[in-house]
Amino acid sequence: MESSGQKKEKPKILLAYSGGLDTSVAIHWLKQMHGCEVVTVTVDVGQTDDLKDAMRRARAIGASRAWVIDAKKEFADSYVLPALKANALYEGNYPLGTAIARPLMVAKLVEMAKRLGADTIAHGCTGKGNDQVRFEVSIMALAPDMKIMAPTRDWKMSREEEIEYAKAHNIPIPVTVDAPYSIDESVWSRAIECGVLEDPWMEPPESIYGWTNGLDTTPEKPDYVEIGFVEGKPVSLNGTPMDLLDIIVALNKAGGNHGVGRIDHIENRLVGIKSREIYEAPGAIVLIKAHQDLESMVLPKDLLHYKKSVEQHYADLVYNGLWFSPLKDALDAFIDSTQEDVTGTVKIKLHKGSAVVVGRESPCSLYSTALSTYDKADTFDHSAAKGFIYVWGLPLKVGALVKAARANGNGVLNESAVSEDLIVACK
Repeated sequence: MESSGQKKEKPKILLAYSGGLDTSVAIHWLKQMHGCEVVTVTVDVGQTDDLKDAMRRARAIGASRAWVIDAKKEFADSYVLPALKANALYEGNYPLGTAIARPLMVAKLVEMAKRLGADTIAHGCTGKGNDQVRFEVSIMALAPDMKIMAPTRDWKMSREEEIEYAKAHNIPIPVTVDAPYSIDESVWSRAIECGVLEDPWMEPPESIYGWTNGLDTTPEKPDYVEIGFVEGKPVSLNGTPMDLLDIIVALNKAGGNHGVGRIDHIENRLVGIKSREIYEAPGAIVLIKAHQDLESMVLPKDLLHYKKSVEQHYADLVYNGLWFSPLKDALDAFIDSTQEDVTGTVKIKLHKGSAVVVGRESPCSLYSTALSTYDKADTFDHSAAKGFIYVWGLPLKVGALVKAARANGNGVLNESAVSEDLIVACK
């Protein structure tokens, strides 16, 4: 029997901590409203923030313990790479940097929660964003018995009210009313929201960008990069073997220097609203373009076209938080099977905001100069074209003749007329 003098242990909540406004306020709010112990976990997927400083701030605000987990390499190899093989671009624009980081973060959070004996995971996502879905659905998939809390969704404070709350309770935060931007980074992309960016007509101020130069400050001379692939995976840059993570970091720098990778688009969120989104993703854009181009050289036409339809479904699935779904696993298996011959090198020109493929080569290339050339080395059988066109167009011709026959007189099909016309066409 528990003695009356024995202190009851406080409930322990594991908070996914970014160091930003929402999660900084959440530490104080959770302790105040729920009388709990808050342990913060920050997963490093390539943020440029000082994460050690974020850890110190978490402790200063009131976290009992603060952890930083270095998951950059795992993120590149196990999360970015499958998305790259799928050429995953949500609505043709967004390379899903945040969307593919969330499931990895959840995997680490669940692991830490079990290790530390926490039965609740909290996150700092709002009630109208996509990330709340990604966090919670991933937790359900990996730890179905885990409790979930979303303080930012529950407290119903505006962003301005959060800033005032932080001031009132001496909570150190990285934003102000004049610069209230919400920034999310992974090595695959940088996302910027809020403030003046919520006006879709307003040109983003240059000050919001952190990875890319404006066109007026980019070099006048272009740079060229050569990316080597083996079975769909980038393995070298300019002839030097490198890990995928290092290739992405190098291309973020090279592409960003030339203003490559700025994305400004209206995005259809899972929760049903349209949102103006700003991204910087120089490395992602360069790598996806290179990968797409190499695929066009080595994949048969029917497989290439079918894969493109799968890619859109894949991007939607990941964007909508279903990374750990059976369908995602099945699509990964299909996509992996398409990558066996995606080996070769792609050359890209970086200049004034553009990344243009200017060369490619592959030992698995289906491109034949002898068949495609128009000079004397041409080996294509031009005489075969006539018969091919006839067979290819025959269904259309028969349909047109049948339509004309039905329109003739009483609408009865004149089989003889159709047959005679086809015989003439064959001569």
